[in-house]
Amino acid sequence: MSDELLDQARAIAGRWLRALPERHVGPLADASTLTLALGRPLTKTGEDPHTVLDDLARDVEPGLVASGGPRYYGFVVGGTLPVALAADWLVSAYDQMSFMHSSSPGMAVLEEVAAGWVLDVLGLPASAGVGFVTGAQMANVTCLAVARNAVLAREGWDVLADGLIGAPPIEVLVGDEVHVTVGRALRLIGLGEQRVTRVAVDANGAMDPGALAQALAAGSGPAIVCAQAGNVNTGACDPLGQIADARTARGAWLHVDGAFGLWAAASPARAHLIDGHDLADSWALDAHKWLNVPYDSALAIVRDATAYATAIGMSAAYLAGSDQREPVGFAPEASRRARAVPIYAAIRTLGRDGVAEIVDRCCSHAQLMAELLRDGGAEVLNDVRLNQVLVAFDDAPDVVRRVQEDGTCWLGGTVWRGRGAVRISFSNWLTTDEDVHASAAAILRAAATT
Repeated sequence: MSDELLDQARAIAGRWLRALPERHVGPLADASTLTLALGRPLTKTGEDPHTVLDDLARDVEPGLVASGGPRYYGFVVGGTLPVALAADWLVSAYDQMSFMHSSSPGMAVLEEVAAGWVLDVLGLPASAGVGFVTGAQMANVTCLAVARNAVLAREGWDVLADGLIGAPPIEVLVGDEVHVTVGRALRLIGLGEQRVTRVAVDANGAMDPGALAQALAAGSGPAIVCAQAGNVNTGACDPLGQIADARTARGAWLHVDGAFGLWAAASPARAHLIDGHDLADSWALDAHKWLNVPYDSALAIVRDATAYATAIGMSAAYLAGSDQREPVGFAPEASRRARAVPIYAAIRTLGRDGVAEIVDRCCSHAQLMAELLRDGGAEVLNDVRLNQVLVAFDDAPDVVRRVQEDGTCWLGGTVWRGRGAVRISFSNWLTTDEDVHASAAAILRAAATT
């Protein structure tokens, strides 16, 4: 019975994946229609599992978005490499409790190997601690929790023992276009989303290192600087080397929110955009963006692995540790799936050159899109240096709606410096030049419709 159900699921998944490249990118049903189809009464005795799978696939599919396809440009979302998808199925089949070496030695060792490969690809210190978390949001939470503890420890305050009540105040400095997940991370770790010092940015949204140096000099006491590699609107990367120099006099912790932009380190052609990234104290990045692995996959990286494990780890009499690296010391969850498996499979399959090729191809597609839209009369607002294209339209919300209804591609809207705009993000390994041309034509058609 188990094999038959797995075969059935494989057939359903295969049909979805084969249709994905040509599918209408947005959903084809609204919430009320989906509720009628999916919200059937729960039976007392249960139903046949084969029927459940077939019904589930049929009823939910009109509400699915082709976000894994080649013409989805919303939210900086990648697709899924075939090997990463297959490896992710194994994660569920193995069903390992991956939080300790004793609970699954195979997963613990695989996680350590994958962590080493990630550090190698990104050019980060080989001794850094690496945690496999759900997304960049939790990567920021994890790294900033370690940062909080570390900067207060320098002041003689033990957060683990005494919490934050009465602790010396920490100044957190962020760029004026900081990503919203950093603010939420600060809120979750008790530092306050609004109690930050905002630093001026340049015309493309990158932090001004001179303004940062002045802000740091104006204050005193423990400090954390949150820089970013990849502005969510423009793709701009903060000048990390200069920021690292600026924070030195104050002894501030430097955290890099590199959800997608940090992968530029893998590309010899684009690594210069994040020069000095290796000088930071912690880094957050997603794997389900440019590495193109399934969701529930990101990395929290901290230079000081001991401080990391001290801040995040846990102990109990029944949790007998080992002399090996214990995964529980690097992720905030205990019960968790083996998130490192798809990352291991993807990096091993791609190699260093393969990761670089995905980054370079996506950036080239962004430049092509900007060129096509400019040629069509659209105003591109940003200096396209990475994978983001920001395009102004007077009726941006209507343009977004018409593009989504057309179904050739999917993109989202935003307001940037008072201008209504659409954001076009390139992260998917499947996207081709032909997809970019077809999508640009659809966007220009939507903009021309009155």
